Amino acid sequence: MTLFQATLFTGIALIAVGAHFLWHGMRSAPALKAFPRSRVAAILLFGSASAWFLCHVWHLGPADFGQYRQLLFALFGISALGAFYFVPDFLAVRGLAALLLLAAQPLLNAAYMQDPASRLFLVSFVYLTIVAALIFGASPYRLRDCIDWLYRGSTRPRIFGACFALYGALLVATALKY
Repeated sequence: MTLFQATLFTGIALIAVGAHFLWHGMRSAPALKAFPRSRVAAILLFGSASAWFLCHVWHLGPADFGQYRQLLFALFGISALGAFYFVPDFLAVRGLAALLLLAAQPLLNAAYMQDPASRLFLVSFVYLTIVAALIFGASPYRLRDCIDWLYRGSTRPRIFGACFALYGALLVATALKY
């Protein structure tokens, strides 16, 4: 993935998320408040994150404990399946956090060794996303609290959406200037 592609796709994704909040506003509250404990979201997000992580484990090289990859694959696979049974609370939030952390790698790899001025906006957003994913992955109830705060005021979701959409537009404009 090139820096142009990474910046463009991230910008488009931010515009889509921002447009959703701008368009729906308070109407998205019930769905978003149900998200942290959603079983379907947990299966989709945590299942996808587990599959992606297990793919990484399967392709470990000799310098990265590759000689133990079958054992690690089985251990992490059993742990992922066990999470659905033993730790079902907020599994959707943990899955989202894991997906964000896994998605950060190709984005940061695309920006590696590029001109600092050209990668600034993408890398800044990716690092903020990593920090948020670590916080919400370690304490998933905090996402529930953030969602509750977001929907306390009727204009907050639209302001949140406008911020995401504007930053997405900035990323798209930056990508088109490469």
